[in-house]
Amino acid sequence: MAEDIEEIRRQKLAELRNRTETDGAEESASKSPSEPIHINGDAELSDTVAEYDLVLADFYADWCGPCQMLEPVVETIAAETRATVVKIDIDSNQQLAAKYGVQGVPTLVLFADGQPAERLVGMQDEAQLRSVIEAHA
Repeated sequence: MAEDIEEIRRQKLAELRNRTETDGAEESASKSPSEPIHINGDAELSDTVAEYDLVLADFYADWCGPCQMLEPVVETIAAETRATVVKIDIDSNQQLAAKYGVQGVPTLVLFADGQPAERLVGMQDEAQLRSVIEAHA
């Protein structure tokens, strides 16, 4: 069952990438997916960070109240900024969370040009996230 879910996620990620590549004539702001991408594993995160200039990784947990409150904010950020937003469930990706030093959720890590550039812990408002993204755009 877990392998089926992982395969579906890989297919959806590939579809998003193909859809983005076919829109190559549009400006770079439109190249990032308009919805968050769910990541499962270090390889998927590495591929996504390598593909897009700005990636906002939302490390979250389903049981986390502040994470649930942050959900609409990160969806808006995905739709309205040039950052690609990825969601990483820390319960399913404990090694990945440990690799990036996630000790509390929500934790947001902004990758710029393939490298972690900013880290925000706790509930963030939309203006703060936009400001951090624009600082690295």
